[in-house]
Amino acid sequence: MSELITAELVDLDLSATTKDAAARSLAERMVAAHRVTDLDGFLADVAAREAQMPTGLDGGIGIPHCRSEHVNAPTLAFGRSGAGIDFGAADGPADLIFLIAAPAGADDDHLTILSGLARRLMDPEFTAALRAGTDPRAVTALIRGEEAPEEPEQEQVETGKQEQAQEQAETGTEAVGGTGAAESVPFRIVAVTSCPTGIAHTYMAAESLAAAGRAEGVEVTVETQGSAGFKKLDPAVVAAADAVIWAHDVEVREKARFRGKPLVDVGVKAGINRPAELIAEARRKAERGETATAAGSDKASGSGDGDGDGDRDGNGSGADHAHFGVRLRTYLMSGVSYMVPFVAAGGLLIALSFAIGGYEIASAKSVADHFVWGEADSWAALLNQIGSAAFGFLVPVLAGYIAYGMADRPALVPGFVGGAIALTVNAGFLGGLVAGLLAGAVVMAVQRVPVHATLRGIMPVLVIPLIASAVVGFLMFIVVGKPIASLQNALTDWLNGLSGSNAVILGVVLGLMMCFDMGGPLNKVAYAFAVGGLADPTPGSLKVMAAVMAAGMVPPLAMALATTVRRRLFTKTERENGRAAWVLGASFITEGAIPFAAADPLRVIPSVMAGGAVTGALSMAFGATLRAPHGGVFVVPLIGEPFLYLLAIAAGTLVATALVVLLKGARRTAPEAAGDAGADGSRVTVAA
Repeated sequence: MSELITAELVDLDLSATTKDAAARSLAERMVAAHRVTDLDGFLADVAAREAQMPTGLDGGIGIPHCRSEHVNAPTLAFGRSGAGIDFGAADGPADLIFLIAAPAGADDDHLTILSGLARRLMDPEFTAALRAGTDPRAVTALIRGEEAPEEPEQEQVETGKQEQAQEQAETGTEAVGGTGAAESVPFRIVAVTSCPTGIAHTYMAAESLAAAGRAEGVEVTVETQGSAGFKKLDPAVVAAADAVIWAHDVEVREKARFRGKPLVDVGVKAGINRPAELIAEARRKAERGETATAAGSDKASGSGDGDGDGDRDGNGSGADHAHFGVRLRTYLMSGVSYMVPFVAAGGLLIALSFAIGGYEIASAKSVADHFVWGEADSWAALLNQIGSAAFGFLVPVLAGYIAYGMADRPALVPGFVGGAIALTVNAGFLGGLVAGLLAGAVVMAVQRVPVHATLRGIMPVLVIPLIASAVVGFLMFIVVGKPIASLQNALTDWLNGLSGSNAVILGVVLGLMMCFDMGGPLNKVAYAFAVGGLADPTPGSLKVMAAVMAAGMVPPLAMALATTVRRRLFTKTERENGRAAWVLGASFITEGAIPFAAADPLRVIPSVMAGGAVTGALSMAFGATLRAPHGGVFVVPLIGEPFLYLLAIAAGTLVATALVVLLKGARRTAPEAAGDAGADGSRVTVAA
């Protein structure tokens, strides 16, 4: 690790009091060592990674880290804080802070070394030595170690096996496995660990599970799916395992390998902070005979609770009511994410058909019966009917993949069936939401029923789809379908009757939702609400679609304009991102503003929300309408009141730009001592 850290990158008296200030202080050492080329750009990447999941760990450790194009060599900086700094760990502030910087294209060797450090942080003797060190050179040598640790991409811990065999030979006792039966081998667990960056948490969770396995006398085999790639577990090892643990914050690769095993599914930090509990839960599931008929089928596929330490297991002890909102949001976003491509393809085809043949083209004869190659109207009718066919899948796909997000592949059939029935009974978009949730819940309930081992193979492909489809169909046709259809009709009538202040208030709310998280859950809910109305368009639903798209264009356009008119308020990287944001904003890609929000959320997010609210309100007040679900300024010919619509976008963009420039300018004119280095090299940080 000698090329990654030097004594100049060690600060044993870190004076920062916040995690942002600590990252800046350590990053400045990297800049001085010519390892980081753009301080502010690198810190923005660190902040973006921190926003995904806090990097504080139990035991007083903080490990802010990221991949960044502003890093020219893999680098590690270490700081020791006397007062402690809050990195979001459950047990309090961190006094040992490691800032890990990896280039965007870091090679496997360097990532292996960094993963080795992550494992060593799980060793209490190592962390105690770091706290006791007084000489930066000695601490640097301690961190380097005698040799670079190797990354066991497939780490097998056979703990207590030889000791048990010897004890059996001497005393005649037998080892006890996970089911309580007499066995000659210990209980066996295979685990998968992964995190968004794949540098630190992935390997720390692996080491933590391994250590817990040694303490419990359990054979643990870990597959680390990190940035340096992964080597699949030996199929024979998986087949022989008694249970499976997933400690992950990104999707586990090749889930089907673990089908039919008792499964504990948690966030990666749970694997670090409470591995013994996970092993105990895996053993209890094995004893009860609980299995996942399809990998991941008995749990939500979301990210658990906000800190990555939540239990995603629908049957596990950690799945309490406090997490229901997070899980529900994950289920809904699963459906929306699969629905969006149908919306984009179908909606734009329909919009293009209107541009060619006018709105009356929607009533044209089927092109299968009448199509003239030389007539523009025939081509317009063809596009319209293809787009309408794609739009016809919106509700079934939404329902099917909400159910899939809840209970994996066995829930697809009842989910699609429920969505199709929602269309049949005119329950529309709301019916699709309910059908998907019902299908997922029914499948999860069926999966909890104990079955004989001989039936497990046919459960996911025959029994579960059959029973769940029948139950969901009954509920949608007989019980909930008609009430939801009535609610859908009432909502449609309300939208059609919107005028004056009511329409403006709705525009404000939709604008705020579109700009708050810029592509996140609230943004997607507002967008899904709008496109759901396009399946059966009315004047009110077309106004909602126009307001949603207009507001969604504001954040990137505002940041692009701000970086143009007040360049000195932004870093070089932000100015480069600002040039790209012109195109992203014009194309209705709200995510173009995310880099700015990640770097300075307290100033950027309120500013763009205010601009989005203005745009949404004006769009509704002007009565602008839109039949296309996407396209930005490129579908202006399809917009009702196009001039006023563009005026609304311009007004919101100017408001957001003025606010962000004002707020950033106020920060710059605050006492320059904030964050400046003192003569002794220390930093004095004033909270913004």
